[in-house]
Amino acid sequence: MSGTSPDEAGVSNRIADGVFFHAVVMGRDIQVTLPAEIRPALTGLPRPAAVFTGRDRQVDALLRGLAPDGAGGTLLVSAVAGMAGVGKTELVVQTAYRALREPGWFPGGVLFVDMFGYDQERRLSAGDALLGWLQAIGIPGEHIPTAVQDRTRLWRSVLDAYTRQDRRLLLIVDNAATEDQVTPLLPTDDRVPVLVTSRHTLDIDARLHDLTVLDPAPAVALIREVIAHRRGIEDPRLHVPGQQPAMTDLANLCAGLPLALRVVAALLADRPHLHPAALADRLRDGQARLDGLSRQQVAVRAAFDLSYQHLTDDQAQLYRLLPVNPGPDIATDTTTALADLPAGRVAVLLEDLHRAHLVDEPVADRWRMHDLVRLHAADQPAGSRDETRTARQRLFTHYLHTARTADSHLTPTDRPDTTRFASRQDALAWLDAEYDNLINVCTSAPTHNLPHITTGLASALARFLDFRRHFTDWITIATTARDIHRRRGDRQGEGQAWNDLGNAFRQVRRFDEAIAAHTTVLEICQQLGDRHHEGMAWNNLGLAFRQVRRFDEAIVAHATARDIHRQLGDRHGEGMAWNNLGLALIEVRRFDEAIVAHATARDIYHQLGDRHGEGMAWNNLGLALVEVGRFDEAIVAHATVLEICQQLGDRHGEGTAWNNLGLAFRQVGRFDEAIVAHATDLKICQQLGDRHGEGAAWGNLGLAFRQVGRFDEAIVAHAIDLEICQQLGDRHGGGIAWGSLGLALAEVRRFGEARSCWEQAVEAFTGTGDAESAAQFRAFLEGLES
Repeated sequence: MSGTSPDEAGVSNRIADGVFFHAVVMGRDIQVTLPAEIRPALTGLPRPAAVFTGRDRQVDALLRGLAPDGAGGTLLVSAVAGMAGVGKTELVVQTAYRALREPGWFPGGVLFVDMFGYDQERRLSAGDALLGWLQAIGIPGEHIPTAVQDRTRLWRSVLDAYTRQDRRLLLIVDNAATEDQVTPLLPTDDRVPVLVTSRHTLDIDARLHDLTVLDPAPAVALIREVIAHRRGIEDPRLHVPGQQPAMTDLANLCAGLPLALRVVAALLADRPHLHPAALADRLRDGQARLDGLSRQQVAVRAAFDLSYQHLTDDQAQLYRLLPVNPGPDIATDTTTALADLPAGRVAVLLEDLHRAHLVDEPVADRWRMHDLVRLHAADQPAGSRDETRTARQRLFTHYLHTARTADSHLTPTDRPDTTRFASRQDALAWLDAEYDNLINVCTSAPTHNLPHITTGLASALARFLDFRRHFTDWITIATTARDIHRRRGDRQGEGQAWNDLGNAFRQVRRFDEAIAAHTTVLEICQQLGDRHHEGMAWNNLGLAFRQVRRFDEAIVAHATARDIHRQLGDRHGEGMAWNNLGLALIEVRRFDEAIVAHATARDIYHQLGDRHGEGMAWNNLGLALVEVGRFDEAIVAHATVLEICQQLGDRHGEGTAWNNLGLAFRQVGRFDEAIVAHATDLKICQQLGDRHGEGAAWGNLGLAFRQVGRFDEAIVAHAIDLEICQQLGDRHGGGIAWGSLGLALAEVRRFGEARSCWEQAVEAFTGTGDAESAAQFRAFLEGLES
């Protein structure tokens, strides 16, 4: 809670059209405001197809089970089972949208998850699905347990919170393969219905809905309606009598399978002069349909093989190569590297595949394959022995080189490479869009004998992952890179990975592990005689020391880093050390020295053109100026930080600037502006999922409320701050919250409660070695006695 004094800080939670959730998780009491309605876009519920026919009876049956007071009775689980491509997902999606339109049926909304049960590479476990759902509705990551059974208990508590507040939810578990994927996701309350789809009849105590292929009439109707939708009702093939038997023939050859019917219809729609009879003649060759497939998969394989056989050589090659991308989708320009073809040609080929329903375009110029299509494409024989291997090398190398280029815009000491990105904003936009692909490439590269891709990406992505606060993935890839370097005997690379790992540990408040990591880096650098990285290691070790209140050691570490960087002529490293030294000096109340340190850092960063570093120095200078009563200068400093962060798109830094600006406003009696500043910081922290920052914002908001006499609101704010600190295990922050809550209670003459709060504060400060703050609250307790 940077910038607060021991008698100030706090926390509260207000419900504004949301669902209040309160539970004990892993021994910690938490409360969260969940969204009042979970809209389909939040969890990826697909859009319903424009053409849907032949399933009225099945939709009605499902709706009867979903109705709150329906004639069919309220069912806990409805399981739709059937062969691949029979339209299970489309059926439940169509049903879900109709149910959501019914007034009062599902005021809480819908949650959807695709389990990818039949795709071994993307298959989700029940634990993965629970993690996604809990994160999607706003449960902070630090409160989501690791064990599946614990996640299940938390999940069922969340569902209970919705039902108790009359926010009935609909859950959809799509494409599950086993009972283990489904059972932990199921509620215990029959007021929360679940729709499950699978190719298997799962033993999950569900009402079974066996979905079969379409009858001939609706199968023909599906082909015709797709053509009419794509080509218009005037298409002559819909009216010439001789074409109708061929349409029926096509429907029969597709075995009434909706997925196959839609591919065939797309081929007809794509080529207005292609006659259904000609297409039917091609389908009669049973070789492709029967080749190596079980009976259940014949129709799907036939549809995919037909579409594949219809492709030109270039289209077929691209179709085979698309599954090489390990992420969920691929951009058009990335596909250019994958296929090693000109950009214009790749764009045309992707459009061709899109018209054949072999790829989807969820957003402009990004393409993805359905999981079954992806498997079919990957199963096709390569055009040459090395086709897939060389394509993967091209693709992964493209991601690595482009990530390095983007990183050059995030590295203040480097001249940005503008050959690919014109600006920092463009680089960040690419990194954001490709984030999932980059992480998947990084983690999968070693399995394809490309470990250098992993180590290169781990290094290139470090600044981005820190900036966007993707700490969990940062820990994962830094750990993987460390292990690769260790196996290779690359001590320098291992040290770099340990450094990244330590920084990520510090950001998730795993301080002991951060200290151990940076100590290891320090030892490696000293063994190698690497003075530059030794200076960085001392600096990062000092940051970790400060977080555990080992301030004297932090001062020594930062001073050592400063001296090393100065000896090496590394001005940027020196500026960073000065900045962090100033923070440690503030903690031991050596404010004049801290002001000199931060002003020095600011000037160095400004000379180097490092706007982000300059903003950090301005921020910390403002904190030191407040401590010596130079409030107007502090306000100018924090306003400058705010402007820099907004220019850079640094939302976390912007929130910190608002927080510290509010602190300065309070010192000069501008309380209304302080309340607005702290409320803005609170909103940003909640959006970012920054629970520690949220607690600080609540605490400081409570202080501002108290200063304008809004004591009840202050009490609520400090209570929430206290709860967040307890959830995070932040004992010192908890001491500040206990003390501030006691002050607010004393204002409304609730002295007995205030006494209890201050006793807790004294205990917390004593336990964390903050004797000065402990003495302050002992004085408050003595004041009550007198």
